[in-house]
Amino acid sequence: MKIFVLGGDGFCGWPTALHLSEIGHDVTIVDNLSRRKIDITLEVQSLTPITPISQRIDTWRKISGKKIKYINLDISKEYVRLIDIFNKYRPEAIIHFAEQRSAPYSMKFPSTKRYTVNNNVNATHNLLCALVECNLNAHVVHLGSMGVYGYGWSGSTPIPEGYISVKVETPEGEIPREILHPANPGSVYHMTKTLDQLMFAFYTKNDNIRVTDLHQGIVWGTQTEETSRDEKLINRFDYDGDYGTVLNRFLMQAAIGYPLTVHGSGGQTRAFIHIRDTVKCIEIAINNPPKKGERPQIFNQMTETHKIKELAQLISKLTGSKIEYLSNPRKEADKNDLVVDNAQFLALGLKPTTLSEGLMEEVEDIAKKYLDRIDKTKIPARSLWVKS
Repeated sequence: MKIFVLGGDGFCGWPTALHLSEIGHDVTIVDNLSRRKIDITLEVQSLTPITPISQRIDTWRKISGKKIKYINLDISKEYVRLIDIFNKYRPEAIIHFAEQRSAPYSMKFPSTKRYTVNNNVNATHNLLCALVECNLNAHVVHLGSMGVYGYGWSGSTPIPEGYISVKVETPEGEIPREILHPANPGSVYHMTKTLDQLMFAFYTKNDNIRVTDLHQGIVWGTQTEETSRDEKLINRFDYDGDYGTVLNRFLMQAAIGYPLTVHGSGGQTRAFIHIRDTVKCIEIAINNPPKKGERPQIFNQMTETHKIKELAQLISKLTGSKIEYLSNPRKEADKNDLVVDNAQFLALGLKPTTLSEGLMEEVEDIAKKYLDRIDKTKIPARSLWVKS
């Protein structure tokens, strides 16, 4: 299958591109390398050493015997070029990772808020509009976020996969409807993901675009089978206060003897998934596309949920690290429950990698190995949701 991976140089995009290439697909990465440029702006680097994109691709060709094409393109701005490459290559599936992915970065400055909206919303809409203009029947697999649901859903009733049944009161009686789960974004980044949902709903209804939207939990871990074959293929490991996800930050902090920084009470519950399971879920989604005319297919892409303080306690027990509670830079509930339905991926064969299986592997194989690359001044979270 001809597959475009938009944002294929990033944390989720790169291992996905390699995995799809490995199992026999014809893969083209489309990326403007914006994540690398943000590293320069923030004056921080991935804990793992990231080689230039051309070197990555050449190394993969030498090791696997498979070729990945690369096109440098900003799909949020270069619409005419996007049309040209769609008409030239006619991809059959498009994996859409081409969005600024950090909630803290999206709240850092007015400029980063505006960049996140301009980039993410325009990228998604340009993609959908181009599919219609090119009359291209490609299946779009989009990496969304569990954050579209927000964290106000409580109790034992699981968050359903995308849709919720409601009854509308009318003078003639109740009318049953199934609607998108009410959106409750907690950052500008998450807000763009809720806007993506609405665009997908419109274009599937109006133009019969085929879309699978993956509401993903927090990704942890670094390596997949493919990225571990050579250090030049290694995946990103972000640890800084803007891009480092909470679990990877804990793993890095444990490796260097830095206190595990829990923001607020630690009673916030989050959904998690290992990067190996992310790429497997993409493969499953590609193999199970919706039909033309169907509403967007939504999967909850996560494997387990944990409270932040419980994660810190688990890693502290494994490594002997101390835990430090700090004020919370986010505007969010002090604690929440989170029960999530992920039955669709499990039914389609996903066998999850659990935290208990992979935590120490990450501490030993990644965090300790590259600890000389850590800049401790970048560890604190300094992006504030509400400026004092």
